[in-house]
Amino acid sequence: MRGRYAERERIERLLADARRGVSGVLLVHGEAGIGKTALLDHAAEQAHGVRVLRVEGIESEMEMAFGGLHQLFLPVMDLVDALPEPQAAALRSAFGLSGEGVRDRFSVGLAVLTLLSEAAADGPLLCLVDDAQWLDQPPVDMLAFAARRLRAEAVVMLFAVRDGAPGAAVKGLPRLLVEGLDRADAAELVAGLPLYVVDRVIEEARGNPLALIELSAALTPAQRAGRLGPSVLPDAAAGLPSRLQDGFLEQIHRLPEAAQVVLLVAAADDTGDLAVVLRAAGGLGAAVEDLEPAERAGFVLLSGEALRFRHPLVRYAAYRGAPLARRIAAHRALAGALGEAGQAHRRAWHLAAASTGPDETVAEELERVAEWADSRQAMASASAAYERAARLTADPQVRARRLVSAAQRAADAGQDERCGALADQVPLPLEDAGVAASFARARAVVELGYRKPRAAARILVDSADLTGFERPDMTASLLTDAVHAAFCAGDAALIGEIALRSPALPVLAVPARLFGGDVPGGLEALRALVDFPADGVMDRLMTWIYLQLTGDHPAAREAAAAVVAHCRDQGVSGWLPTALHLLVQTELSLGRHEEASARAAEALRLAEYYDLAHRAAHLRAALAMPAAVRGEEERVRTLTGEALEYTVGRGTADALWARGVLELGLGRADAALERLEAAGEEVGHPLLRLALLPDVVEAAVRAGRPERATEAARALGEWASALGQDALTASARRCLALTGPDGEAEGHFIAALALHEGGSDYDRARTALLYGEWLRRLRRQINARDQLRAALDGFERLGARPWADRARTELGAAGGETGLTVHEDGPISLLSPQEREVVRLAAAGASNREIGAQLFLSPRTVGHHLYRAFPKLGVSSRTELADLLTS
Repeated sequence: MRGRYAERERIERLLADARRGVSGVLLVHGEAGIGKTALLDHAAEQAHGVRVLRVEGIESEMEMAFGGLHQLFLPVMDLVDALPEPQAAALRSAFGLSGEGVRDRFSVGLAVLTLLSEAAADGPLLCLVDDAQWLDQPPVDMLAFAARRLRAEAVVMLFAVRDGAPGAAVKGLPRLLVEGLDRADAAELVAGLPLYVVDRVIEEARGNPLALIELSAALTPAQRAGRLGPSVLPDAAAGLPSRLQDGFLEQIHRLPEAAQVVLLVAAADDTGDLAVVLRAAGGLGAAVEDLEPAERAGFVLLSGEALRFRHPLVRYAAYRGAPLARRIAAHRALAGALGEAGQAHRRAWHLAAASTGPDETVAEELERVAEWADSRQAMASASAAYERAARLTADPQVRARRLVSAAQRAADAGQDERCGALADQVPLPLEDAGVAASFARARAVVELGYRKPRAAARILVDSADLTGFERPDMTASLLTDAVHAAFCAGDAALIGEIALRSPALPVLAVPARLFGGDVPGGLEALRALVDFPADGVMDRLMTWIYLQLTGDHPAAREAAAAVVAHCRDQGVSGWLPTALHLLVQTELSLGRHEEASARAAEALRLAEYYDLAHRAAHLRAALAMPAAVRGEEERVRTLTGEALEYTVGRGTADALWARGVLELGLGRADAALERLEAAGEEVGHPLLRLALLPDVVEAAVRAGRPERATEAARALGEWASALGQDALTASARRCLALTGPDGEAEGHFIAALALHEGGSDYDRARTALLYGEWLRRLRRQINARDQLRAALDGFERLGARPWADRARTELGAAGGETGLTVHEDGPISLLSPQEREVVRLAAAGASNREIGAQLFLSPRTVGHHLYRAFPKLGVSSRTELADLLTS
């Protein structure tokens, strides 16, 4: 631990905080051998009075679904029964302790959070996750998910990750970069050597502690005396891990033959189970006593029934330094030992590692492993198993089917680039129409992930055309997916083209008629979809799109809530961020900005958790809209900037719309008009840009460019008349007041305000502001004050500060009172967004566990938020809390 003063201090501070009841997390990262494991060991040594749980990732175990998570929690498995039953069931399924599959990975993540909280109930807890890059991605996601939500549980989580290594990614955690030692500290590690040799070793090791120790240990007596040739330590060193492994390998080759055999078997093993290693090694002529030389050399650590390598590079050297024939023999021996232990999934992987050519028997076993991982929502593991099965398959069509399955699971795991690489390997042409359709879906997912929704739609349409005769049962789903991709692109022509391929299909009848000029027919088809909802998520999603598109926002909200409930109930967790996004957009349309922000934040956390970058970008655009209304300029620019890096079509339009609303609220009408017109160009068709037309009209009028408002006002009026929704008609009448003759303006304003009743408070306040401004210009001050006061009150309730400032300025100019309202100074404003959500649910009667399950927090963190919120609100009980919020 030389030279690690700052790193040790930071870790010790986390442990000290845990003893005071405060949780903490840290991601320790750096190159191989830099000392990450040593820092975790130091944390364990300093954890006096702290319970320690530890797991170490193993490269060969990367594809073992949830294996690392199970290993970490083995010492506290007795606490699983104390969890809420849905969470306990999710963990049992993930660990293979029940016959049920994992229906919802997110439930497992919440169970991990609750289990950590329970494990720390009697005292602080330290969780050490070493070599996280060698764990399967789902358990890493779940541990990181839990780590991000720790607050007051007295839990410390330390992750160690090797920079640059492929494998699981740990996201969203505070980071600590471990760098090389300075020369003085490095020299202490290689003391006793001639100065020239010390300098050469330090130069080669570049401050890496493990490299310093191992390279110096590998020196021959002549080299230690100073006779160093360029072939041993060349001036242009190879990659450090390679040179380190060479040093380890030289030391391993000095061991007796039987000790090398045991070391090889242990390196090929992925269980860390000493009994399994010895049983397999016994088949190769080695025994337990042959471990002694390796243990004495410090290569392995033995504790109880477990075997652990001192460093991953020792494992790699022991494995990769052995001849191929010996590695194959080790894997076969392990397959036999694991077969006896009833671990069929591990057995299959070892048989695959022992295969040197096509082997259908092993491929079938791996396919069963893939199905097992699939049932536990371990999509990355399932994809790897399908891919390896394909590599062992001689039949091109069977290989194609397995590669397509691998690509689909990779897409489900958020591995879009890998999905594309697997799809590129599929041998064509495909004889099976079903496989061809699945192949098209995998390719479409990749195109969507790479911002090409039009290309995705084309792939799906072409597949429907090609497979329609042989697999008519798949045509409807392919076309539904295609029309959804076309909506993402904002391409009305493409939407209509797809819909007309099967206009009798209920989910396609709506766009076929709406975009074909038959609006009454489209609304009738939509009513049929609402009255007789389909079971599939995509059909439900499209129903919401049509309701939102046609301005029926209350019905759209019901439809979105139903999709969210369906995803939660059926465990379709990968669709949950999209379902919540529907709800967010509907809340925005109804002027419920605070609810929209809370839902969008939840959905964004889920999208990031599932690596759904495309959906996360759309959600950032949605989050930007309420921020724009509140005038949070920096936040809007950050959110929309991140969104615009990834979106096209509808998502780009939403991001530009939010920027336009921000500019409009801040009084920068010219900039607002530019942004809003650019948003409209992204989607083109008036029906697709209907919601932003009122903002275009207002921006054009305020910018002194009324000619650029005329077409938008006309299109809005025509569609509002055809669709017959009060909210749209109110917006259309407001726009007519702005663009029509002055003599008709008041009638339009009054009609708009009447139509706003029961609808969006935000839209009503916008109309009242414009009406009040119009009245003040006519010097009707008393009437103007009434409208401007109503606008000011509405904007202040919504926290729409730029709009409230405008209303206040106008009200002052009209001679009205402009003092701050109680809402602005109320105690709720003292709460953080997270505290507000906790308080809202607690006031509604939810328990701490129920609140935690909904907000993905531990019950203890929920209690911590309430403990902080009560004094701010001046209450001491949940009853008082409910009374305060009601008032």
